[in-house]
Amino acid sequence: MVAKVITVAPVGFDGSIIEVESDAANNLPAFQIVGLGNKAIDEAKERVRSAITNSLLEFPKKRITINLAPAELPKDGAHYDLPIALAVLCVSGQLRQKELDNAVYAGELALNGDLRPIKGVINVAETAKRSGYERIYIPDGNAEQACLVHGIEIIPVSSLKDLFLHLKGEISLTPYVRQATPLTAPVLTHPILDDIYGQEQAKRALIIAAAGHHNILLTGSPGAGKTMLAKALTNLLPALNEEEQVATTKLHSLAGEVEDEIINKRAFRSPHHTASRIAMVGGGNRPKPGEISLAHLGVLFLDELPEYPRSTLEALRQPLEDRKIAVSRAGGHITYPADFMLVATMNPCPCGFYGDNSKECSCTANQIVAYQKRLSGPLLDRIDLVVHVSRVPNDTLLSINKLSKSQHLQAKNVIESALNIQHNRYSSRLKHNASITNSLVTKHISLPPDAKKILARAADKLGLSARGYFKIIKVARTIADLSGEKDVSVQHISEALQYRS
Repeated sequence: MVAKVITVAPVGFDGSIIEVESDAANNLPAFQIVGLGNKAIDEAKERVRSAITNSLLEFPKKRITINLAPAELPKDGAHYDLPIALAVLCVSGQLRQKELDNAVYAGELALNGDLRPIKGVINVAETAKRSGYERIYIPDGNAEQACLVHGIEIIPVSSLKDLFLHLKGEISLTPYVRQATPLTAPVLTHPILDDIYGQEQAKRALIIAAAGHHNILLTGSPGAGKTMLAKALTNLLPALNEEEQVATTKLHSLAGEVEDEIINKRAFRSPHHTASRIAMVGGGNRPKPGEISLAHLGVLFLDELPEYPRSTLEALRQPLEDRKIAVSRAGGHITYPADFMLVATMNPCPCGFYGDNSKECSCTANQIVAYQKRLSGPLLDRIDLVVHVSRVPNDTLLSINKLSKSQHLQAKNVIESALNIQHNRYSSRLKHNASITNSLVTKHISLPPDAKKILARAADKLGLSARGYFKIIKVARTIADLSGEKDVSVQHISEALQYRS
């Protein structure tokens, strides 16, 4: 008899059903696992053997062969421990095949038989549901996260022994029911707009960026407040809805950053400029999401943009356009979502004081040109808003009265209204002005003749590409949404042109 237990292999952002087959032969005792597993799966033999023995169950004195099918799909992770153990118990006659059917199993075993939390549990639940299975058995430490997936029964398990007794009908494991939590307004974390002195134009640009999910570049001298402005952006964005929580938590779980936590706050990722290209876009020998995917539905903050390696910056061009990243490696092809807002800062020159009113620049003309050429034209073409941030005079810093969150809260209300307008316009909560295609621009955004004339004249003078031309229209549409106006006017086009370098 060949026993069969079902589990899931996370493959990129999705998953694939894996059949864990077990066969026992009356030869010299041995335990072998085949099916293109990695080192963690090979070591599962010792964990499974100890867990079965310490759960007061019998490990068969036969030649046990475990096959992970399909065999050509690479397998990685310790969550195969539980299905392997169940397959061994089934092939030895301690469990019956019908007791294991119509369910999916995943979990890492401790030597004493306890189950430890695994990563990628949302992939397991989604794939099981999509494949028509009725329930999944997972470690109790993963139950809260798995319950983000509706329509499938989640049964938390604390140990192999408890699961064995449950399958035999001697005890009953209760399906997990997520406790309803009352919706509360998110707590503001500093910095907020009211913490930033002056910089009214930069604040306005941040509000536009947040309302339309536009990419923004802040330039200016050191100490002008560029980083503080960037960090205030996540506080302007609305809370994650349930669908967005699933996607964000799923990515962070695949990366091993969370186990049972649910991500309910938009990500703010700030990788150092020494981060490698793989760390930024994802991949590696054991493919994981990169920083751009961990910033999905949130903010990717690149401080001092020209300091990043050019190859790293050029790798951002495709995901900025497609809102996803396709990673091709020798082990296969994986796609992760990467719908992030890029917020970058840079100095105007190596010393940082080119164009500053209070301090003289010490750089040569060649140094300034070489510094600014670190950013390619195609990358800059993908940035919607470019804002120069001037330093606030020191003698006015202590004389400015703070507004006690009123400016920030007013901006959030305006942004929320603009986002609701976009959701109704595009019939989707995942589409924003910045992410729509050019065909949707022509369908949903109409320009009056005088606005078209100004835009055409500016496009010729600035030498705008087709992408830049449409980006100005999208920014103008966001500005009109912030004003609650149905049509884009000359005023909106003119303001959008101010943010084009």
